[in-house]
Amino acid sequence: MTFPNFYYKRTAATAKACYICYKPTVTVLATIDTSDFFYTCPVHLTDRGFATRAPDPEPDVKKDKGAVSAEEIAKVKQEWEEKQRLKKEKEKEKKADGGKKDDTDGERKDAGEEKDVDAQRAKAEGQSRAKDI
Repeated sequence: MTFPNFYYKRTAATAKACYICYKPTVTVLATIDTSDFFYTCPVHLTDRGFATRAPDPEPDVKKDKGAVSAEEIAKVKQEWEEKQRLKKEKEKEKKADGGKKDDTDGERKDAGEEKDVDAQRAKAEGQSRAKDI
């Protein structure tokens, strides 16, 4: 049975003796299906005569969905600035119209007070009629 000469660096839960220096280590070199593995110290992995690091595959831009282009960032920033500008304009309008709205609110309050007074009068009249009977 032959094993591929391509190992992945993994971390084990328990420390065992290094294959080369017999010091305890949790670093393991294992094949993809873990059919072959051996413990080795991280120091030995930096030794060029022992193991050579495989080149990392270049990330594919199409596969990387998390990347955001500069155009998208500029678009979102512009939309946010527009919303903030509109928000400030509304606040200014509210401050400018604040005195006018208070007058209409005052009229509404007066009308509400009149209704309360009418309700109190009707209630009082109802009680006085009950006494008369």
